[in-house]
Amino acid sequence: MTQIERADKLTKMDQLIKQSFAMKSLRLDSLEIFEDVVRCGGFRAAALGRGVSSSAISQSISVLEEALGIRLLNRTTRSVAPTEAGERLLERLGPALHNIRTAIDDLNQLREHPSGTVRINAPGPAADHVLCPLAFEFMEIYPDINIEIVSDAAIIDIVAQGFDAGVRFGHQLAQDMIAIPLGPALQYAIVASPDYLRRRDRPGSPGDLLTNDCIRRRFPGGTMVTWKFEKDGNEVEIPPKGRLTLSSAHQERQAALAGSGIAHLFEDYIRDDVEQGRLVELLVDWKKKLPSWYLYYPNRRHTSAAMRAFLEYIRNRK
Repeated sequence: MTQIERADKLTKMDQLIKQSFAMKSLRLDSLEIFEDVVRCGGFRAAALGRGVSSSAISQSISVLEEALGIRLLNRTTRSVAPTEAGERLLERLGPALHNIRTAIDDLNQLREHPSGTVRINAPGPAADHVLCPLAFEFMEIYPDINIEIVSDAAIIDIVAQGFDAGVRFGHQLAQDMIAIPLGPALQYAIVASPDYLRRRDRPGSPGDLLTNDCIRRRFPGGTMVTWKFEKDGNEVEIPPKGRLTLSSAHQERQAALAGSGIAHLFEDYIRDDVEQGRLVELLVDWKKKLPSWYLYYPNRRHTSAAMRAFLEYIRNRK
């Protein structure tokens, strides 16, 4: 390559770089001002409509022409008229600006009246007794938002699985997640049916459970649920013994109602059963408090309008 060819190439590259920077300096309001000037027939009328000075309008047009590298307006002391290039730009610009304004109006409407779907992953007990009631109330307020709740006891990657949020205990959350408490601390209750208690001795302490039929539950990962108790600062852990092993709180409740053994369930889950006499609560002095459920979601810069509305509802509820 000769020195002349090299210099010509560098000049072209320099021009491309300058054009690139010039195009980046283009702003939507400059194009809108150009449209206003042509429609109003002058800088002064366009300035009055926008509540700015004529010099500000003139400066904006000059910047636009410099960025495009072509004159858009013929200026005289009495009038302003578009050049051929200006007319061509205006012909394309009108529909384009209309489409942009319509799109922005749609976004504003979406923000004021959000729609879409919020997908949430939650363990069965949290979904049944905390999340679903909140979702029912929320959907009454936002009729255009759909809620999808998937019950799953396994701890998953909600982002990889396509969920907007999840529900778990606070200590189970990843550090990069934002979390909102969904209620007070939780407590487990030990319960059995009246029929079971007529056939077996009623336990008076956690140790007595080792000689009873306990309904065991296995986590999705394979480990068994350990029953934890606390009284007067003393903590006790019992690995329950029993012939029946299940995988969900719903199954465990059904087994307890059938008289198959002693169950270990959230208080809220079996409160109606206890009040109606279908189940009897045991070891009421040995309850251990657990962390509350948390709604958690990724720390994203852009969150859907539907998800923002749901988060605002959760934070502001009484």
